[in-house]
Amino acid sequence: MDSRVYFKDQMFSAGRTDIYNESQEKVGKLDLKSAFTSSMSVENAQGELLVEGSFPFLSGKWLVKTPDGPELGRVRAAFTFFSKKYYYDKDYESFEIESPAFSREYTILNAGRQEVASFKKVNGFFQSAAFELNNVSDSLLTEELIAVVMGVNEIEKRRRNASANGGA
Repeated sequence: MDSRVYFKDQMFSAGRTDIYNESQEKVGKLDLKSAFTSSMSVENAQGELLVEGSFPFLSGKWLVKTPDGPELGRVRAAFTFFSKKYYYDKDYESFEIESPAFSREYTILNAGRQEVASFKKVNGFFQSAAFELNNVSDSLLTEELIAVVMGVNEIEKRRRNASANGGA
């Protein structure tokens, strides 16, 4: 898959959407399985399943895995006051995902604090959030990073819903 791709969440978090490259060519599909399960999958242009993402039962960590089962990594939130911070833990590596408090732009850094990818919400006010992902890494696949971005998005949705419901 291309290193710079565009994709969007669905308004009600269910259904299939296209993944585009910079030339506005379809390079794959994002399948948001259900509004109730918060699971998704990434397919290539031929419809082959590449990566899946979901919350395991009663877990706040987003699991990224291959279709045949092996886990690629987990996205988890970190507590911060003046920024948004997440980690993508993969094998023996941990990638930091950071963003200033009210920003829509995120940077993914390796252990040496070098940027390996970035993504940003390019819309989302009264419509579904759309994302631009730029992968400059040799160690992370673009389809894997799409699942990571959707994991961060789902964790943030859960936080917003919890705070709207008074934390209950």
